[in-house]
Order: sequence, then C-alpha cells, then structure tokens
Amino acid sequence: MDIRVLPGLPYPLGATWDGAGTNFSLFSAHASRVELCLFDAQGRGEQRVDLPEMTHEVWHAYLPDVRPGQLYGYRVHGPYEPDAGHRFNPNKLLIDPYAKALAGKLVWHDALFGYTIGHRDGDLSFDKRNSARYVPKSVVVDPAFTWGREPPAPRPWHETVIYEMHARGFTMRHPEVPKGERGTIGALSRPPIVEYLTDLGVTAIELLPIHAFVHDRLLADKGLRNYWGYNSIGFFAPHPEYLGRNGISELKTLSQVLHDHGLELILDVVYNHTAEGNHLGPTLSFRGIDNRSYYYLVDGNERYYNDFTGTGNALELRHPAVLRMVTDSLRYWVTEMRVDGFRFDLATTLARVNGSFDQHAGFLDAVAQDPILSDSKLIAEPWDTGMGGYQVGAFPPGWAEWNDKYRDCIRKYWKGDHGQVGELASRLAGSADVYDHRGRRPWASVNFVTAHDGFTLNDLVSYNDKHNHANGEDNRDGHSENHSWNHGVEGPTDDRDVNALRLRQMKNFLATLLLSQGVPMLVGGDEMARTQGGNNNAYCQDNELSWIDWDLLESERGRDLHTFTKRMLELRRRHYVFHRQRFFVGRIIPGTEARDVTWLRTDGEEMTEADWQVGHARALGMLLSGEAGVMHLTARGVPEPDDTFLVLMNAAESAVPFNLPNAHWWCVFDTTAADTEPSVDPEEDTDVGRIARYDVGPRSLVLLRRNGGAA
Repeated sequence: MDIRVLPGLPYPLGATWDGAGTNFSLFSAHASRVELCLFDAQGRGEQRVDLPEMTHEVWHAYLPDVRPGQLYGYRVHGPYEPDAGHRFNPNKLLIDPYAKALAGKLVWHDALFGYTIGHRDGDLSFDKRNSARYVPKSVVVDPAFTWGREPPAPRPWHETVIYEMHARGFTMRHPEVPKGERGTIGALSRPPIVEYLTDLGVTAIELLPIHAFVHDRLLADKGLRNYWGYNSIGFFAPHPEYLGRNGISELKTLSQVLHDHGLELILDVVYNHTAEGNHLGPTLSFRGIDNRSYYYLVDGNERYYNDFTGTGNALELRHPAVLRMVTDSLRYWVTEMRVDGFRFDLATTLARVNGSFDQHAGFLDAVAQDPILSDSKLIAEPWDTGMGGYQVGAFPPGWAEWNDKYRDCIRKYWKGDHGQVGELASRLAGSADVYDHRGRRPWASVNFVTAHDGFTLNDLVSYNDKHNHANGEDNRDGHSENHSWNHGVEGPTDDRDVNALRLRQMKNFLATLLLSQGVPMLVGGDEMARTQGGNNNAYCQDNELSWIDWDLLESERGRDLHTFTKRMLELRRRHYVFHRQRFFVGRIIPGTEARDVTWLRTDGEEMTEADWQVGHARALGMLLSGEAGVMHLTARGVPEPDDTFLVLMNAAESAVPFNLPNAHWWCVFDTTAADTEPSVDPEEDTDVGRIARYDVGPRSLVLLRRNGGAA
C-alpha cells in the first residue's frame, strides 16, 4: 500500500504516537541515508520508507497512517570502514535505540553480523545477507495508562531496606501464581507476591535487569541462557520474555501496586555496554546506526573498542547524543513507569573521561543537575574491570554505593579470620572511613553479605569452593575467593551439629546486616535458605537452580530463618538507633553522659587504640545509646530518642564472658538459644536483670536492651 510520509520532527527521538499518526526520529551523525522498515503483525512483509529529513544529525519523518502496534526497524546507509570506526551495513535490520517495546526473539544466525564470518579479512569484510528475519522488531506503543493515584513521596534513605530479586525467577515456582503468568512482570503484582514482600518487611524491591537483552550466542550454543540479563540491547523496552498478555502496561501496574503497599521499585540497569560485543560481534542496533558515535573506540585505532567491562565494548557517554539517550531512558522509567530508583551496573565505566574515572564526568553531572533523576534513588556498583576501576567511596554526593568492603569484612569476621575486629566496627557504624566526606550520610553505604553475583546465604555457610560445572566452563568462571566456610562438610549433610551451626551463622549474618548503619540489601530467597548447589555464578542458569523454591517455607529450617529475618526487619524498623541519619561521633553528647556509640572489650571496658590492633580478638561489644536521639534530629527538628542496645558479637570457637555496663538488661535475642526469634515488643524480651556478666556462646550474636537511654 502507499504510505504517506511527511517531514515530521527531530524530537522526541524514537517512535511517538500522537493520537493521529506516528513521528519517527533516529540520531546518526555519519549516515548518508536512513530507511524506516515497516512489517506486518507477524514480522514479515517489509515495506521501506526513506526518512526524508535530517535536522541536527537526527533523521525524521511523520507517518499519519501508522498506529500503535506497528512493527518496524531501520536500515542505515553509510561507509563501511572499520578502521575509521564506521560499520554501516544496510543489509542489517536495526533495532531502534528508543523503541519502547520489542516483538519477537533474536535468532542467532551468521546473517546478524556485518562482516562475513570465516572470511579471510575477518570483520573488514562486508556481508550482504538480509538479517531481518532473525532480529526482534521495534514496536510503536500507545503510552496511555490510567494511574490510580499519584506516587507517594520517596521513602527516606535511612528507612530503606532493599530486596534484590529476579523478575522471572521469583515467581516461576510459586504455587499461588497461575502457571501461564509465572515468570512475568505481571506475576509480581499478584496479591500473594506483594503480601509476602510487605509481610517480610522490606521497603524496596530491586529487579535484576529487565531492559531488553540478548541471550549470548555462546550460551545459546550450549543450550543455556543469559538468565541475569546483563546484556542490554534496548534501554527503553522491557525484555519481551518478561511480559504477559498485557504488555508494557504490566510494569506500570506493578509500580502502582507496589506503591499502594508502601513498596518502592528499583531497577538494576546496564548502560555501560551493549549486547553487540567487540569488533567481532553482531550488528543489531547501535553499531549499524552510528558505531563511531555510540561506542568508546580506541583512539587512533578505531577498528577496536575500549573495554572496561569485560564484555567487549563500552558506550561512549562523552558523546552528547549517547549521554542524552541514557538520561532520556532514565527519565522515561521514572516519569512513564514511575520507577523509584536505579542500581547502575559497573558504574565506574559511566564516569570515565579519557579512560579515567572522573567525579565530574558528563554522566554524573547530568544526573546531578536533573530535577527528576537527582531526586531518585541512585546506587552505583562502584567498580568495573578497567584500570583504576575500583572507586568505592568516590562517587559524588547524592549517590549510594554497593559496599563490598562491608561484604568481605563481615564474611571474614564470622568465618573467624584474624584481625577483623577493627574494620568490623567501621562497617557496623556505616563505614564512615569510606563515606563520611562532602556531607554524605550513612545511607551512602549499601550493605550486603550476599548478592545475585556469588554464593547464596545458605551456600556461603555450606561450601568452601565454587561448584559451577553446570555453566559449561569447567568451573573456571566465578570468583574463587569467597570468604566462605562449609563448617566441616562440603555441601548438604545430615550432620545435625553442622546444620545447627550453619543455621546459627546465617542468623549471625542477617542480624549483623540489619543492626548495621547504612542501607541493608537482602537477596531474594536468602531468608528461607535458598541454595544454588554451590554455584556462585548462576548467570546462565534459567532453571530450578536459580528460581525461588517456595517449598523451603514448609521446611523447619526455612520457616525458622524466615521468621528470624522478618522479626529482625521489624526490630530495625521500630528502632531509630539502628538506622541513624548521621554518622556516629563517638563522644559525649552535650547535656547527657552518653556517647552515641561505645565500643567495648569483653571485660566491659572501652576499647583502646591498642585493643584495635589485637589480631587474635574475635569478640566485640557495641553499645548504642538511645539517648543520642536528642542530637539526631529529623528534618522537622524532632529528636529521635530510643532505647539503648548492647550488641555482643563472638566469632570464636568457644564461649566468651562479657562484663556488662551497670544497668537492668533485657535479652532481645541470642543466636545460640533454641528459640532465636527476636522480640519486637519490649514485653516479649527476656528479663536478665542487673547482671554483671553475660556468657556469649561460640560463633553467636546477642542483643540486649535497656529502656530509656544510655547505660
């Protein structure tokens, strides 16, 4: 049929339905011609239309006859000169970088590559095969959605508890989710799922990547899949496999439902690289649209890509059009999908200028000045694989960061490693040594013991070594230094003593995490002792190894740990002393005789400088003064007084007697006790009276409470 084509507008970029027709626009600074390709509902019957206008390096047209649901792609003409950084090949159908939805799956075929695989000239050769049948099609969408109400005000950072989860794996085995919905974003809105999260007591869910991504060819050839999704090909479109029959509206529904239940939604996003890989990778989108603009090429040798991520390429965020794409994407998810924040994968790459990390990189400055993005929760994974990539503590104000110093210290301490007590105190207190500068607050530290990448909590206490053979890489992949301990037996065992110690250690980890200053992050399933069989790199395991096994809640062990986690979260929520808004000062508070925190030896005396250097020390007391609330004021100037708590930690193999400050004490919980369920009501605490000493069992943690201020 004849297609009417009008000049249209260069902005907004992408395909924009205005109620009467659709405007198409595509940035390409070096193209000589751009064809818009329209397909029928089955992705066939291609019709090509030249975009007639180019304004400010943006090619555009308005098609009054195109409606929502239309499938499309681009063919971009220009020089094929890899040595100069140009890889145009109009034989390759390209995904719109601004596509709001994708239809169909990528099917691996040699035609997806801009060069002829096996040719003697390698990627310098030119492939003429048509790739259209193998590429997902972009979709024109209707953005209309009826929101129930305005989103709530952001939850304060210091009250935030993050629950990291996989959008697919969380519901694939849930018995109360209809089988046809399992594994979709829509399933996460189901009442049993939302009720579970609210009952548990977390405040935000953080979804592993849901941007459209590619299952790597190497994995596909092995019969595996890129389960985690850190291989993005579209930064506006949800991954098609995660959507049910209601399409992208499922994500909007999820945002609404979560907000209605007091939960926030955080997305794990991957803007550091794309699925197109290095110079030998496929031509799916950015490479064929304008390789030289979109990618961070090697200066003076533009055939090749700078790779700070170990994935083959890095986006060129120094280019204004690429920076705009990323910030447009972030604003889209906040404004159109009402997402509350983002965790940025390998965030150091986003802030590299001329190869080096820069606190005033264009991306960081752009986010800082943006009134929408700067008000969102921004979490950096503050490292990448390039030189100078480790930047924990170096991100600017307004950012929180994954704190791997916390992870490693807490793991090593409870394993019983030498010389950890000094650093332990810093980590418990919010890692002021890392973050207390430029007005940053304790919430800058996102504390975690486990994450999707690595052992689950159960496996952390059950395996000394990784067991990744199912990944097909002869167990070479994944970290080898995990600071884990199997407690005498590698993997599952029927030994009651070993299992009891493992359960106690999991409770020790959870209690430490939730009694620490900063923002705690839990991993979905850890609260019920989920296992991956010792696989610490399950990125390609889209199966029952990775999916949440809800039957664990029916086991005595799973119920016990779940109840402990739930009660610990409630305890943290009720008591300001465990999530102060400011760093501790460690000195006498004016008008009182108390310090906000006091570090104690086992004899009850305050730690001295020499004590911190004792390498064999395995025990530490942390006295948290509730009376310090007179100094820790809310934004409205309201003080936050609380009870005083004494945390006693012992990572030694034998019991340790702690001399207690002179006060009347109640025991909130003791992880060596048969019943370790923390109390959340003072009347439920065990009255231990005005005792002079408390024997803290081997490898255990005790929490004591004193009413009404400091001891």
